[in-house]
Amino acid sequence: MHKTEIKDVFKELTATEKGLSNSQAEERLHKYGLNELKAEEGVRPLKILLEQFYSPLVWILLSAFAISIFLHEAVDAIVIAIIVIVNAVLGFVQEYRAERSIKELKKLSSLKAKVLRDGKVVKIDNKYLVPGDIIILETGDKVPADARLFEVYDLETQEASLTGESLPVTKYLLALAEKTPLAERNNMVYSSTIISKGKGKAVVTKTGMDSEVGKIATLIKETKSESTPLQKKLSRLGKGLTITVVIVAIVVFVAGLLAGNSISVMFLTAVALAVAAIPEGLPAIITISLAIGVQRMVRRNALVRKLPSVETLGSVSVICSDKTGTLTHNEMTVKKIWTNNQIYEISGSGYEAKGNFSIEGKLANPEPLVPILKCGMLCNDAYFESKGRIREVLGDPTEAALMVSAEKAGMIQEKINSVEKRVDEIPFSSERKMMTTIHKTAKGSVSYTKGAPDVIIANCDKVLLGGKIVRLEREMKKKILAANETFAQEALRVLGLAYKDKDVKKGNAEKEMIFLGLQAMIDPPREEAKEAIQKCHQAGIRVIMITGDQLSTAAAIAAQLGIKGKAITGQQLDEMKNLNKEIENIGVFARVDPAHKLTIIDTLKNKGYIVAMTGDGVNDAPALKKADIGIAMGITGTDVAKEASDMVLTDDNFASIVSAIEEGRGIFDNIRKFVNYLLSSNLGEIMLILLASLFGMPLPLTAIQILWINLVTDGLPAVALGVDPYAKGIMQQKPRQAKENLISKKLGYNIIILGVLIGAATLIIFWLYQNSPLIKAQTMAFSALVVFEIVRLQMIRSDYKLGIFSNKYLVMAVLSSLLLQFIVIYVPFLNNVFNTVPLDLIDWVWIFVASAAMIGLGKVLKLLRKK
Repeated sequence: MHKTEIKDVFKELTATEKGLSNSQAEERLHKYGLNELKAEEGVRPLKILLEQFYSPLVWILLSAFAISIFLHEAVDAIVIAIIVIVNAVLGFVQEYRAERSIKELKKLSSLKAKVLRDGKVVKIDNKYLVPGDIIILETGDKVPADARLFEVYDLETQEASLTGESLPVTKYLLALAEKTPLAERNNMVYSSTIISKGKGKAVVTKTGMDSEVGKIATLIKETKSESTPLQKKLSRLGKGLTITVVIVAIVVFVAGLLAGNSISVMFLTAVALAVAAIPEGLPAIITISLAIGVQRMVRRNALVRKLPSVETLGSVSVICSDKTGTLTHNEMTVKKIWTNNQIYEISGSGYEAKGNFSIEGKLANPEPLVPILKCGMLCNDAYFESKGRIREVLGDPTEAALMVSAEKAGMIQEKINSVEKRVDEIPFSSERKMMTTIHKTAKGSVSYTKGAPDVIIANCDKVLLGGKIVRLEREMKKKILAANETFAQEALRVLGLAYKDKDVKKGNAEKEMIFLGLQAMIDPPREEAKEAIQKCHQAGIRVIMITGDQLSTAAAIAAQLGIKGKAITGQQLDEMKNLNKEIENIGVFARVDPAHKLTIIDTLKNKGYIVAMTGDGVNDAPALKKADIGIAMGITGTDVAKEASDMVLTDDNFASIVSAIEEGRGIFDNIRKFVNYLLSSNLGEIMLILLASLFGMPLPLTAIQILWINLVTDGLPAVALGVDPYAKGIMQQKPRQAKENLISKKLGYNIIILGVLIGAATLIIFWLYQNSPLIKAQTMAFSALVVFEIVRLQMIRSDYKLGIFSNKYLVMAVLSSLLLQFIVIYVPFLNNVFNTVPLDLIDWVWIFVASAAMIGLGKVLKLLRKK
């Protein structure tokens, strides 16, 4: 509708400026439906719970559970069942947060609208609006539906939540070109945006799911949440283990039959081998480790909503960041002032009245700035409202910036207003490009004017310089306009300010004024964001800015932040033939809409990047859901953005993302440590049983002993590895490749060599005791395996240069494992349950001698591998 003349819009909608009749509205309500967003099905807890079992590792456990039931192995079945249940409950508790994006979007439409019905102004629920309705808009209103304006009085809207545009948008009535971007459709207003200034009338064009917010809701519904890299890696690992377990069990079963063993004996052996191969505790341990990581991230201001997202953070290779409210404050701030033929710089950002004035880096007295600051404060309709620690502006953000710049010089609006009371005003208009207020003082009337610099200068014949009023000569005008151009090139929004203090009347207030100077402002970058982006570069992570703001503004902010790459618009993106190639050189996408964001994310993901997307507005929701990691702002973010995200920053600080990535990288390293630990230990058990079977020896371990080792002796240290210290320099490393397996070639080599070594060493111990009763030999193998695996634990940690006592929880876990092992050996009634007998001191000496030999051999093998 933005491209159509207003008379044709009314014709197309079969509407008039007097509004619809109640009967017409009722008829259209049946045709178009309610002005609300369709909600998806509600949260189904049962579905979330069942999803916890959708994992190959869990399937293996369930198979082992079924086999244990079939063989009447009650203890084994109970232990396996406990593991599966604990894993499911932990995952369910962490992930029971419904995707309520549509529900939150729906809340945006639950207000009242002022509408013309039967020629009268009435208030109705937003949901009853229909195309053709005439809505009346005033400052502070939330726009109830998409509508075409046909009457405006100094109307401006705040559209950051929809388009990403940080500045208020001034509205006009002229028809626009068809390809005009959403953020530049100045003759339209859109559902969920705010009227920040002025008033107007508009005819409703789209409602409900047909509105721009509705299109975003549709994008969210159509955007599928994809599996995280960790989920994919665990799935591949589970499938690989399943295949390996089946093949090895079959080989052992067939080999035993060929060697003359009975079917029943070899079936039990094959089952024992399968039990040994399965890392029963792996799913639960990974879940617990991720949960611990979540708690650590909360302390670093990052709230993770979905457990697997913790690890995904560690492999992020590109962050697509929204500008407004994420890299910047979404709070206009005056940064420079030209007055008295000098340029003053102002520190501080946002609406906090803290900052200093300086000239060329040296602190300056703000006294000479009082006239221009007072003009900005008095020619102003904005005011602040405190909500806790947050200072919220009511009115135009540009006027709020003028207020704050004056407050930084110690000026108080109420005090100044009491001395110079406003008695009249000339509102801003797009034709005049100025606003003037008239005030009564003890010395008479005075007027203050602000507006476009060139317009203000054209209406001035004098200038205030050094406290003296002098004639505004041509050379001075050139200097002022040059300063204005310099500020504009820095993407600053510039306002000219002037006053008049003689013969002031409404008819002449804007003529023959005295020029005061220029105030230049911008939505400034967060001070901590630049350092965070630098850390991202060091960590091999690209940062791309994606914003609905102007190209020049976005490029200027990107340059200040150190974001690398060229800047393009959404329109240029549409016209680009080979985005797949060009995207490597692009650092800024400006004037984009939600569909563009999805295109950018898809392109990056297709090139192998792990994509994090930050945002806070309604317009960011589909992209947050599509990205590998969606990161929403906790303070300024909309509920829609938060519910579509995987992680919420509780301090809205871009730097917290870097902290979260560091945590993610450390957590992945720790996951690899206990995968290494569990699989090499389990491989040792496999080799022990396999070699014993091939050599015609009795089973060295019983099924319950295997489960005890895997769950208790292995499990406790593995959980403690979840809080292991991170390797130094972890943020100087490049991100892991997206396709890199959980088990790399190096790690696989490590697991195989040490697994074989553990199995062989345990078998030797078992062989040395072959003349003893079988129960004694099995107890020796059982205990030796526990000690060897604890030794293996520190061998793994030494690769990360971590000392034995660097993790107190791990020390406690190891001591607990050893204590539990002593209990099942030396407590009489447990001997029958675990098929064990007490060991003598000499037995333990043999075990520790073998451990020392294994450590030495392990170091030799490591040196050989390096060579």
